[in-house]
Amino acid sequence: MFLKHTQIAPSLASQLLTAAEAAARAIPPAFPLDATVAVNPFLGQTGEDLAQASARLARVAGVRLTQPRADLAAKVIAEEITDDDLAAALIASPSPVKPRDLVLLKARMHSPAPAVQALPTVAELAANATGTDWPAVIARSFGLWAAGFFDRGQALWTPRPGHGAYAAWREWATHDLTPEIAGLTGFCAHVSEAPDTADRAVLRAAERLGLTVEAAETALHRLLVDLGGWPMHARWLLWQAELQGGTDATLTDLLAIRLVWEEALLAQCPGVADDWQAVVQAHGAPLMASADQALDAVLQDAAERAHQRRLAGLLSGPQVRAGRASLQAAFCIDVRSEVLRRALEAQDQGIETIGFAGFFGLPVAHRPEGTDEVQKHLPALLNAALISTSHGDEAHETETRIKARAKRAWGRFRQAAVSSFAFVEAAGPGYGAKLVKDALGLGAEGLTRGPMPRIEGGLSPEAKARTAAAVLRAMSLTEGHARLVLLIGHGAQVTNNPHESAYHCGACCGQTGEVSARLLAALLNDPETRAGLPAQGLSLRDDTLFVAGLHDTVTDKVTLFRDTPAPDHAAELRQAEAWLARAGKLSRAERSLRLPGAGGEDLAKRAADWAEVRPEWGLAGCGAFIAAPRAATSGRDLQGRAFLHSYDWQADKGFATLELILTAPVVVASWISLQYYGSTVAPQLFGGGNKLIHNVVGGIGVVEGNGGLLRPGLPIQSVHDGERPAHEALRLSVMIEAPVQAMTEVLRKHQGVRQLFDNGWLHLFALKEGRVHARYVTGLLWEPAQTQDRTSAAA
Repeated sequence: MFLKHTQIAPSLASQLLTAAEAAARAIPPAFPLDATVAVNPFLGQTGEDLAQASARLARVAGVRLTQPRADLAAKVIAEEITDDDLAAALIASPSPVKPRDLVLLKARMHSPAPAVQALPTVAELAANATGTDWPAVIARSFGLWAAGFFDRGQALWTPRPGHGAYAAWREWATHDLTPEIAGLTGFCAHVSEAPDTADRAVLRAAERLGLTVEAAETALHRLLVDLGGWPMHARWLLWQAELQGGTDATLTDLLAIRLVWEEALLAQCPGVADDWQAVVQAHGAPLMASADQALDAVLQDAAERAHQRRLAGLLSGPQVRAGRASLQAAFCIDVRSEVLRRALEAQDQGIETIGFAGFFGLPVAHRPEGTDEVQKHLPALLNAALISTSHGDEAHETETRIKARAKRAWGRFRQAAVSSFAFVEAAGPGYGAKLVKDALGLGAEGLTRGPMPRIEGGLSPEAKARTAAAVLRAMSLTEGHARLVLLIGHGAQVTNNPHESAYHCGACCGQTGEVSARLLAALLNDPETRAGLPAQGLSLRDDTLFVAGLHDTVTDKVTLFRDTPAPDHAAELRQAEAWLARAGKLSRAERSLRLPGAGGEDLAKRAADWAEVRPEWGLAGCGAFIAAPRAATSGRDLQGRAFLHSYDWQADKGFATLELILTAPVVVASWISLQYYGSTVAPQLFGGGNKLIHNVVGGIGVVEGNGGLLRPGLPIQSVHDGERPAHEALRLSVMIEAPVQAMTEVLRKHQGVRQLFDNGWLHLFALKEGRVHARYVTGLLWEPAQTQDRTSAAA
């Protein structure tokens, strides 16, 4: 009953496939659960400003990209956002449809924001015409297939292994009677007659659906959005392939699958053809921000300027400390470290803390004991150059693998469809004791400590010295070393939480920072490293000892690893542990004020509670990235909202470290910030849904309930306390103490990074002597910090 294949002119086919590629690139990647990494959900829209991206995602997803207008207006009324903030944001807006002056802006901000609705798909039009919820049928049918096809070890069976997604789905769909039972007569035959490649399927569907070149990009983007988080997983597969210099066609396959459904439904319901052509015409219209979207973007920018103004008020110049530090402690730049760093420095005037990305500059992928699986322990943007391992000798490794296999077999026995009943009958009473123990939080053991890691194959003395020198320079830790220097990675002890890796170190690709910290401490203590450093222009004092540690961000307890015997430093280590314990207590008291129902010493219990949906807030609240000497921020209460990276530009010859900061840590921090932003302002698109009804699917992600589409992003409980947002959705403000010209040259060299600042996805400021000195505008131009205030006053 369906039409035969048709042909499209080669030039038109090329344009349509280019549009399909653009639609695919508009989808952000979503990392799997075992290595969850925050991702900028607007990765495909960074070439547009906020108002334009709002127009695009309103069309394809029906979402807004700013804080609610009523909330922003309330901040104006409360004078949290001043007239100066509003006027500066209005002047900076590039939109031709923004309010013409401040008076009109303030008058219009009180009007309700109009409802936003995505352009409908054929499935939605057919649902209205027939009364059958076709989008729900597609979600369930496609989700069931995708859960098996993309499975990473959770399922016992997967459909059509070894084949591409489109080919595997065609074989599945020709035997799936669900659509026909729902009323889509002849669907199996339609699938069997579909073109044999995804590209051909896309082209045939484009012709049958009447898609013009002008309409194709957003129409196809709309269909990918309709598949929830599965296209984001496919985008991750493409991301991983491109990091290795390859490619992956899965995302195009998913688009072809969704188009086959659209074809079938249009043929089944010809009465919706006129309505569908109106939709195509709407997709073909130029994409332009509306006056309301421009207004909301100005209000959002004004809120960010208010935050920047308050932050600048805290940065009132450096506080200089003289003499050799009694303790130096390097923490990850993660905002959760800021609270503990401040509490630790309060223990003694001689304590100095340092901020650096938690992989500590080592480009390592790690092979844990008992497995040949390799885990990345570096930012997702980078490729590993070194492999480390925790494998023991052959006998120990064999024993470890046998135990791991037995544990996996036991888990499969408990969860399999038939044997689960036998498990309950046989082990139920005995297993009850474990359930009670876990329910009471008595089985918690804290973060797991692994064996000492080592670089596979080792490094030559020259390589050791070269690597150590590069890391020390990047950390701005080239002189003035204390007798004891701590390298403290971080992780999070949580229970019954599929998003556990999202609480670990983002710079370590969703793993804890233990491996990186221990490897670096061993490298810097190595006599061969020490001997080779002078040739690299650096040296370490003979009495300086590096010790690795791990910060549990849920409990604020720090474990120090005594990997190197150091009897001469026993007193310093005891003192450091005492300081860390007292600092942890202060940090818990501060953080518990934000957590619903928590007391300062309740956090360990929350970590062990398998029913706790908010063991900690993660990076909620993040709003700033500051790269400067610690003296610029020391003693300032930044409320756990700032990424703090140590950086001394005067020791950065050639500004190689500045370039590294702007192109790696800043970009990673922007991914984190914008993921929290997207999960807060558009949770239906970018959020992970409700933790209370999550089920893990395929080891990849979660679905809500017993099936349907993959949910990407952060669960609602990670950004909301039940009454109000726990995260203030602000684009990240980046403040770097470095010459303006040096930063300009880095942006000139890296167009992708410059794009983030030019289009307002990040804000950039130059610090001078610990104070805000200049603001990046756009097009490699800057303005003095005080210019904004004068312009605002004049407006």
